[in-house]
Amino acid sequence: MTRVGFIGLGNMGGPMCGHLALAGFEVRAFDISEAALARAREAGASSAATAQDAAAGAEVVITMLPAPPQVEEVWRGIIPALAPGTLAIDMSTSSVAVGRRIVEAASARGVDVLDAPVAGQSIGAQAGTLAIYVGGSEEGFARARPLLEVMGDPSRIFHLGPHGAGYTVKLLLNLTWFIQSVATAEVLSVGVRAGVSLEQLHRALVGSPANSVFLERDVLPVLESGDYDDAFPMRLVTKDLALAVELARDAGVPVELTALVEQIHRRARVQYGDDAGEISAIRLYEDLAGIELRF
Repeated sequence: MTRVGFIGLGNMGGPMCGHLALAGFEVRAFDISEAALARAREAGASSAATAQDAAAGAEVVITMLPAPPQVEEVWRGIIPALAPGTLAIDMSTSSVAVGRRIVEAASARGVDVLDAPVAGQSIGAQAGTLAIYVGGSEEGFARARPLLEVMGDPSRIFHLGPHGAGYTVKLLLNLTWFIQSVATAEVLSVGVRAGVSLEQLHRALVGSPANSVFLERDVLPVLESGDYDDAFPMRLVTKDLALAVELARDAGVPVELTALVEQIHRRARVQYGDDAGEISAIRLYEDLAGIELRF
């Protein structure tokens, strides 16, 4: 039985850890939240007193953490506890630069590292249907695959290249989604203010060449019930967008649209708070236009 240390049991990590325990892996989990640890125990994991305790003796260590500073702090603390041959998997949305430093420190101990961020929101984490974007060695990916298939959809687990490729693709995926959020907010607000029925406008756009998954599916909670999805808060949205801007800068690509979309989301965060839902850019446009986008 594979011994797994799992660190970070939030809205995403908690269900992911639970799936591994229910699948029969020997999971030792840690989080700073006692309530999160209790839920992990209910799913069949044992709890650790510290991150280092969770990692000690594990064959595979997985982290699912909020942002790059936490990712670097946790891995700096646990790498000395890892035995040579351990597989380290960071499933957070983090930065390539932080990932590079972790790889350097882990390699010195003979530890293989994968970056494997996920997409699919908390509903996907709960259902075990996440998409997973992996960067790292072929050998590490092969070792990780049985665990990844428990947490994600096997048809949407992608090995994308060397270290950092997973982080890069995840940041670009998020960037595309947040650009679509702003574009959808603008289009729907203009159309409704111009006198077109929201229902008819939405139906026409979905049936057009301009359709997208965001327009067809992801915006529906807002249009149907005013749900801006607070499972993923604006403080994390703006973190991800800042990382995308940093990635573009490091790649030497000017990204004027990305910079503007980041600023719009920062404005929504200031307006509605750190814990406001991830689609709050639409709420910002609703308020600016003096309308509610509801069927």
